Amino acid sequence: MIYDTISFMKSPTIDADYLDSLIICHRCHALNKKKTIPDGTKALCSNCKTELYRGDTHLVNRGLALSLTGMVFLVLANSFPLIQIEILGNNRFMTLFSMIEGLLESGYYIVALFVAYSIFIFPVMIFVIYVLIFGLMKYQQHDAVVSDLLVLLARMTPWHMSDIFLISIMVALVKLLGMAQIKMGTSFWALIAFVLIDIVLTRSIKFGQIWDMKQQIYKKTVHP
Repeated sequence: MIYDTISFMKSPTIDADYLDSLIICHRCHALNKKKTIPDGTKALCSNCKTELYRGDTHLVNRGLALSLTGMVFLVLANSFPLIQIEILGNNRFMTLFSMIEGLLESGYYIVALFVAYSIFIFPVMIFVIYVLIFGLMKYQQHDAVVSDLLVLLARMTPWHMSDIFLISIMVALVKLLGMAQIKMGTSFWALIAFVLIDIVLTRSIKFGQIWDMKQQIYKKTVHP
């Protein structure tokens, strides 16, 4: 379903409701008017045909399920050994926390702090916020809190780099393969599962969709 591009010049007055009915294309910046579309269909920009959003009446339940599942895998990723390295008969188990501890012991305090924030603190905070947002929306509670959490989430998401961290681990493992025997631990597979869920959650559910669904949900609960 494709929308007609519209201009602010066609409207003599601009209010909040009018602005909420518009969506801007992130690729060509054309302004489009939102319309309700059936489940499974997608809205395209009238100018460059880029996907704007998808019809999804089950967004809240799907988002809550993905968020809770991601939290479970994140806990597992931080609770078990990441990899086992065997060199000349000596075994060493590495966890995410032992990596941070090793950086601190070596005096790389800033790097350790950055790693802790990027692979643990920020992911935990982001997924807790996702759970709170979808949970509150599911039970139609605290409209203002959901709005504030969405703003906070939009500001924090650019600092979330667990996927980059996973790629860095894989690159390091490739370099170690010729020098040691390496076995992947439970934490490694849990981390892969978490990153995949994170990608699905952040790529398939856009902030604009969550905001629009929030507007629809809380309009139904407003009483005169």
